[in-house]
Amino acid sequence: MKTVYLGMTGDIIHPGIINIITEAAKLGKVMVGLLTDSAIVSHKRLPFLTYEQRLNVVSNIKGVDSVVPQEDWSYIPNLKTYKPEIIIHGDDWKTGPLSKMREDVFQLMKEMGGEVVEIPYTKGITSSILSEAKKSIGTTPDIRLKTLRRLISAKSIVRIMEAHSGLSGLIVENIEIEKEDGIHYFDGMWSSSLTDSTSKGKPDIEAVDLTTRLQSLTDILECTTKPIIFDGDTGGLCEHFVFTVRTLERNGISAVIIEDKVGLKKNSLFGTEVEQNLATIPQFCEKISVGKKAQVTSDFMIIARLESLIAGYSVDDAIERAFAYVKAGADGVMIHSKEKSGDDIKEFCIRFKKEYSNIPIILVPTTYNQFTEKELHSWGANVVIYANHMLRSSYPAMMETAKLILEHERSKEADKLCMPIKTILELIPGTK
Repeated sequence: MKTVYLGMTGDIIHPGIINIITEAAKLGKVMVGLLTDSAIVSHKRLPFLTYEQRLNVVSNIKGVDSVVPQEDWSYIPNLKTYKPEIIIHGDDWKTGPLSKMREDVFQLMKEMGGEVVEIPYTKGITSSILSEAKKSIGTTPDIRLKTLRRLISAKSIVRIMEAHSGLSGLIVENIEIEKEDGIHYFDGMWSSSLTDSTSKGKPDIEAVDLTTRLQSLTDILECTTKPIIFDGDTGGLCEHFVFTVRTLERNGISAVIIEDKVGLKKNSLFGTEVEQNLATIPQFCEKISVGKKAQVTSDFMIIARLESLIAGYSVDDAIERAFAYVKAGADGVMIHSKEKSGDDIKEFCIRFKKEYSNIPIILVPTTYNQFTEKELHSWGANVVIYANHMLRSSYPAMMETAKLILEHERSKEADKLCMPIKTILELIPGTK
């Protein structure tokens, strides 16, 4: 019998998928090329189900004879490897972003003496439509919690944007643009203590307890589905950090980042070597160890933020601390710097990755923002956090709007700065 190749994500199985499998089975033995997470996230959002879960589902569909991983968005590598006589696909790829891939497939199959069979797609129902519908239902703490590790494993760079309210969370959740290499979007959110306190008109001090921070966090959790990284400041005393870890994990937060400083909190932008008192390595290692023992699942991440460069110490000091923190159980490291050149960050990343190639590095390129995500990844970065841009960009717009209304004694001149209220309402699920 001829081998019939069918590529799919297998995340949501609908009648259109069953129909194309049925048609493929009439032509020969059906080989499903199941796209891996990394193949999918290069062009679309991370699937709801893991590869292993999708493999289990697809393998048990009637008509499927075998399932192989498709590691690339394009079918070409697998077609060259398995050399099927037929490839089957819905005819919806004749136009749109998949049209170029269609041309490549036709050319290759012609060269191999194979055949391309196109099946009319089932109108009114697609995986994309169902995916959007499922997203509107929401998520669970367990699913959200696990997503960050999956993203780090699947993507070259995980893109995180600060969110300080439900509305800013909705923007991060939904905004996306289409580029030549696929759809670009934010993978998750950063819950910053600075932006949370500033949005409330209060100073950024660690005296603000977790209960108060959770009020804003809950607003974001209730209307979004993407993973959240929580800014845990120093983590407080070890006894307090235990409860922080358990509370965050229970609420579905994917990770907490804690910094290796002690004493009264002072923002890194204003600190000096004297003011920024670093914890001793044993002190901070104990806090990491206590936190890791407190967590219930293996999915929650505790990330160590290194303040060596901010405090005026060398890259050598940062490396020594990073290695010790990883040995104590840290699931990743975040390195901060006020140096605009980025040279110290680059040196740290390269040296750290030589020792720990599988431990994620998280960067916050606020001062050295001339570098692209691809450049940061080439240094060894795995996660990039845009730490305060939603809040910082909202303030100038509000100030200008207020000034225009005062100046003209009416709001007409401010219209150019304001979204229509209908557009804002349409952002809110259930408003339409």
